[in-house]
Amino acid sequence: MSTATLKKRFNLWLLEGLKDSTKTPDKHKAHERAPWWKVMCLTGVDYFSTLGYQPGIAFLAAGVLSPVATFILILVTLFGALPIYRRVAEESPNGQGSISILESLLPRWKGKGLVLVLLGFAATDFMITITLSAADATAHIIENPFVPDWLHHKVLVTLLLVAFLGAIFLKGFREAIGLAVFLVFAYLVLNFIVVGVGFYHIAKDISVVSNWREAIFISHGSSWNVLGISLILFPKLALGLSGFETGVAVMPLIKGDLTDTVEKPEGRIRNAKYLLVSAALIMSIFLISSSLVTTLLIPKEAFQIGGEANGRALAYLAHLYLGETFGTIYDLSTIAILWFAGASAMAGLLNLVPKYLPKYGMAPDWAKASRPLVLFFTAVGFIITILFNADVDAQGGAYATGVLVLMFSAALAVTLIIWKNGWLSRIKFLIITLVFGYTTVLNIIERPEGIKIASFFILATLATSLISRALRSTELRTQKVILDESAQKFIKEASKSEDIRIIAHRPGGHTYHFKEKEARDIHNIFEEQLIFLEIKPGDASEFTDEVLEVHGVNEGKHRILRCESPAVPNAIAALLLHIRDKTHRQPHVYFGWTEGNPITYVLKYLAFGEGDTAPVTREVLRLAEPNPKRRPYVHVG
Repeated sequence: MSTATLKKRFNLWLLEGLKDSTKTPDKHKAHERAPWWKVMCLTGVDYFSTLGYQPGIAFLAAGVLSPVATFILILVTLFGALPIYRRVAEESPNGQGSISILESLLPRWKGKGLVLVLLGFAATDFMITITLSAADATAHIIENPFVPDWLHHKVLVTLLLVAFLGAIFLKGFREAIGLAVFLVFAYLVLNFIVVGVGFYHIAKDISVVSNWREAIFISHGSSWNVLGISLILFPKLALGLSGFETGVAVMPLIKGDLTDTVEKPEGRIRNAKYLLVSAALIMSIFLISSSLVTTLLIPKEAFQIGGEANGRALAYLAHLYLGETFGTIYDLSTIAILWFAGASAMAGLLNLVPKYLPKYGMAPDWAKASRPLVLFFTAVGFIITILFNADVDAQGGAYATGVLVLMFSAALAVTLIIWKNGWLSRIKFLIITLVFGYTTVLNIIERPEGIKIASFFILATLATSLISRALRSTELRTQKVILDESAQKFIKEASKSEDIRIIAHRPGGHTYHFKEKEARDIHNIFEEQLIFLEIKPGDASEFTDEVLEVHGVNEGKHRILRCESPAVPNAIAALLLHIRDKTHRQPHVYFGWTEGNPITYVLKYLAFGEGDTAPVTREVLRLAEPNPKRRPYVHVG
């Protein structure tokens, strides 16, 4: 097989799905998605994997109050995060999440700017999930007594785990979901056994309960003090919510009903709510039960840094009560699910990024395909792992910051959209928003390194997005041109002459009579019919203009084509090429000179979609049609 053939096959494999990325999804292909409970396992590898370290974090943060603070976390999950994300699922069933809700509430560049900032936080959350989870899995590998010394290289092992994760997603989502189902089922069963055995030992020695209660009231006094202190401490346990937010990011993977439509995928929304409710209930049961058994059965010094239960409280109980063999099986399960916790984050990124950045022109067109993105995110994962030396603690602040900012933005978005529903709904969701806002601010104050790392991701997102937008500014963005009956008639009549001549006219500028006389005098046009083209600048923050609708109107003896587009030169070029293809004649377009600083006009074009129109139109045509003999003519005078 020749090198050229291999290269062609590789490109087809790498960019699979790119050509179909702009097509409307077919409702009859719902069977290609997965049942909601399988997709729950994909999000669950992140959400449920926090059981590996959450009991230890909870005890270090709250001590003997850990179960009380965990119970408050559960209340926030069931009565805060769950109703928020159920509503987000209704409003954004295609996986855009709360980001799309906030975008719709703010016009033009304000909305796009907010989206880019939130995408920076989402990138922080998801990318750090991949690297931190792999680093945590590596830590569990190295701490196991049966692991050989040659594997005691945390950066190298973490890099290998990140690479394996990327390889699975290069294969496809189906393989990732299948592995997630197995890992989650095995992990939850093993945790159920460990927690069950823990309660058995508590029942054998019920005095540990009375000792725990006594320790609480000796340390903290009255029940009100216990409650108040737990309310203050619960934000430190907020990582127990990590992964829940990805439930809406992976909604496009959920199988709905055959009657679902693109506008109203009611079956998918219903099943997404099943996913969210089930995940929240399962995790709540395991959080409170694991917190109780670890707090009551593990000596407090074992939780400290360097202690046997630090970061692995349930694993400590598994080895203690069920022996080294079962403990090692539990370790292997924990390692596997922590490693694969990045799968839900990778799935979230692969569903989120193509829905925004390519549409804004802020990423290359290949970003609509999954496999190039997998390679890109894997490479970023390598860089983060090396920069942070695969240190779990060093990445923890950024992880928590990304998670909490996304949850706060979701709460804020839902509060804004239900504000018109009456005072009861307002108060309910406003309280939830304040809780997440308080938790986010407290986390940032206590762990400022998180916002610093998140700021880097935000700045990187903004910089690369704006550079990409500038580099892609001269692309032919319009996918289809539609002329109404009058516009078609104008073009058909003009095509009877030797040349089709079009005058670019700024709406509200000189009169048609003045522009026609000026064009005929400057360019020596005599008998040919002239058609005016007026393009109203649309939302310049949008990049693609999939359909350009052109309307023909008569103003006295003048014939005018009118349309609206976010980028005037690109729309002119698209219309000229459409006319050429329909009439088999190369049209001529006429512009007047634009006076002023050319740099100013370049910036104006990038920001507002218009500027020095003639040279940009010429450049768009040059890139779209390499053959000069088939390229429409551009005249300036």
